[in-house]
Amino acid sequence: MPVKVDPITMQVIRYAMEQVADEMGRTLVRTARSTVIKEIEDISCAVFDRDGNTVAQAHHAPMLLTGFEIPMRSLMKHFREEDLHDGDVIAFNDPYCGGQHVMDLVTFAPVFFEGRRVGFVGSIAHHTDLGGAAPGGTAGGLTEIYLEGLRLPFVKLYKRGKEDAELFGILANNIRVPDKTLGDIRAQAAADFVGVRRVAALYAKYGGAVIDGALAMLLDYSEKRIREALQAIPDGDYTGEDWVDDDGVTEAPIRLVVNIHKRGDAVVVDFEGTAKQVKGNVNCPIATVHAAVYYALIAVADPHVPPNSGCYRPFTIDARPGLIVNPLPPGAVGARTNTAQKITEAMLKALAPALPTRVMAGSHGQITNCGLSGFHPRTGRRFVYIDIQGGGAGARPDKDGRDGQDSHLARFKNTPIEAVELEHPLRIERYELIPDTGGAGRTRGALAVRRDTRILIDEVSFARYGDRQRFGPFGLFGGKEGAKGKFVLNPGTPAERVMKSKGLDTLHQGDLISLRMPGAGGYGDPLERDPTRVLADVEDGKVGVESARRDYAVVIDPHTGKLDESATRAERERRRAQGK
Repeated sequence: MPVKVDPITMQVIRYAMEQVADEMGRTLVRTARSTVIKEIEDISCAVFDRDGNTVAQAHHAPMLLTGFEIPMRSLMKHFREEDLHDGDVIAFNDPYCGGQHVMDLVTFAPVFFEGRRVGFVGSIAHHTDLGGAAPGGTAGGLTEIYLEGLRLPFVKLYKRGKEDAELFGILANNIRVPDKTLGDIRAQAAADFVGVRRVAALYAKYGGAVIDGALAMLLDYSEKRIREALQAIPDGDYTGEDWVDDDGVTEAPIRLVVNIHKRGDAVVVDFEGTAKQVKGNVNCPIATVHAAVYYALIAVADPHVPPNSGCYRPFTIDARPGLIVNPLPPGAVGARTNTAQKITEAMLKALAPALPTRVMAGSHGQITNCGLSGFHPRTGRRFVYIDIQGGGAGARPDKDGRDGQDSHLARFKNTPIEAVELEHPLRIERYELIPDTGGAGRTRGALAVRRDTRILIDEVSFARYGDRQRFGPFGLFGGKEGAKGKFVLNPGTPAERVMKSKGLDTLHQGDLISLRMPGAGGYGDPLERDPTRVLADVEDGKVGVESARRDYAVVIDPHTGKLDESATRAERERRRAQGK
């Protein structure tokens, strides 16, 4: 039976469990084979108590906040106590059973101490390929989940510490790059085994009753902090709206509406007014919806609360089945991130009037996920290269947006140029910030990123999905929109053309694909921005001289590069008088 512990002991055990989750994450990253894991770190790891509550999570992608939460509930119903054994590793990736999308494989391993199951550990990772219609599983416009790759129910990859050879054989037969993917799956299992040993060691050190009591107290502690923070937010009904460009099949824009009902120390979020699920694969499964909602609410309420199941108790999510935010099978969901990001953006927009100092302007609001695949001329074997790009981060009340950094749910790292060119017949020719793409404001939105990739061999498939190419990142309180994104094939040549944001094409030797991400919105009246900060942006190449005058009414001599203070003062006075 759990015993009552003091707060200091609880915090010691809390940080010990978080260290376990982080060590699992480092194990996964260091033993994986694919750049999407070892460079981008599209992963997360977590520790759970005996009842399946998340008690600690690694410091990785916030999108995976519920990558464990909902499937763990399903797992607890699926397996009887006697079905689980020391050394088991259970895997699944079904978006209609609490998963994210097919490419995100979730694994769990039970933890035993003195013959009693005391908890679980888990890992989640985005894989390079899991079969399906497009290499890398990243093509936009797929219309059924069956096209997106192998969809696994709860299955045991390892039984009592040994690989299930038959299951691994099925996986190998359906994957284009089995050496990479199976290596990454084994890296997940290695991370789980590390977590099992570390959690068991903590039970041996502190005793089961103390740890069980500390974890129960930790969950209550997080809940208490969130409820107290919610009390400080004015009661009310808040609505935010955003748009997904299209579903990759038709050109019709897709409306997303978030309705936040805050009363006392609890919040209900519904999606009435949101579009029904669509044919293309931007449908967003319920686990990702929960993650987007939790992320936004925790960020504005108490961003430093320990992330665990206790945080989520004050929140209720009502997403009617059949909407784009809770699709019915066999709806495709591979590009769900382009809808999930809009949920977070719409929530921040909705809460801005009530919490102006706790929100930020619109960020890039999408994830550009690209898969390039062909046959490597050196080995003759298939390669699949996945790269994920974010975009600009929104301006904050007192700071500019973070240039060149991903924001919100993904928060991924970039793939270094050297890592790409070392492994694949590709060359990165440009990787840079794009001037004048951050929305003007008292604080400026972040600049967009451009990444140009040259294809060095013939017949390379180019699967991708992106967004924010029709609806720009919003500004707040007078701040201006950020720039929209664009994918350009062979820029600056007679063969130049803008490509659809979601699709699957074949590229040829010599082709160059230019990925230009969205920027981010500004915050506050641009005429309130300190002219010396505008001058600094001009000197850094982030804002042009003409843009400084047009957007900020800041006059800079194009010949000397110096700020003309009197002309700036006069121009701002003139615009204020005209109400511009």
